[in-house]
Amino acid sequence: MKDIDLNNLDFNNVGAWPVPVKAGLIAVVCILILVAGYFLDIKGQLENLERARAQEAKLKQEFERKQAKAANLEKYKAQLEEMKKSFGTMLRQLPSKTEVEDLLVDISQTGLAAGVEFQLFQPGQERQIEFYAELPIKMKMTGTYHQFGRFVSGIAALPRIVTLHDINIKRDKKTGKLIMEVTAKTYRYMDEAEIAAARKAKKAKGKKGRRRR
Repeated sequence: MKDIDLNNLDFNNVGAWPVPVKAGLIAVVCILILVAGYFLDIKGQLENLERARAQEAKLKQEFERKQAKAANLEKYKAQLEEMKKSFGTMLRQLPSKTEVEDLLVDISQTGLAAGVEFQLFQPGQERQIEFYAELPIKMKMTGTYHQFGRFVSGIAALPRIVTLHDINIKRDKKTGKLIMEVTAKTYRYMDEAEIAAARKAKKAKGKKGRRRR
């Protein structure tokens, strides 16, 4: 190779080149072909392989999650049944439309039994929320701390759900008596006809609002 002058090589007659030069040329061409093949084909295949591996890992994780759910399917079914029973128990604690008046009487009698004296007992406007309706009752009463405590305990012991909100106890400056102001809220289960009517009215109200815009 030392005795070969590359400047004297005739590129139009490659076949006459010395064997070492032709071998070197062939090696260079092979290397170029391999490099070109890598960038044109092999690199793309490697990228596809990496994507396939990532997809395989993702599918494997998804399969494991679904397999875990399938293994616990019976447990989930049991939990769902338990939730349905609990929900049914709660619904039974909500009075029907015809039972609300009786519940108002029960609240009033609970106050009288506790020894408090009502100055205000005012049911408010019923508010519909999803499948139930909420009825607020503003109350103002006089009594002692112990009587107020008995009243609150009596409300909590009622078989129907009644919650107390915005409790405010103060002393009347004129009489010196304690006054408690509180809003009780009771809840009524709405039947399917009432729910459908409420949704229809809400939808009509929404359309009317959009027309005004």
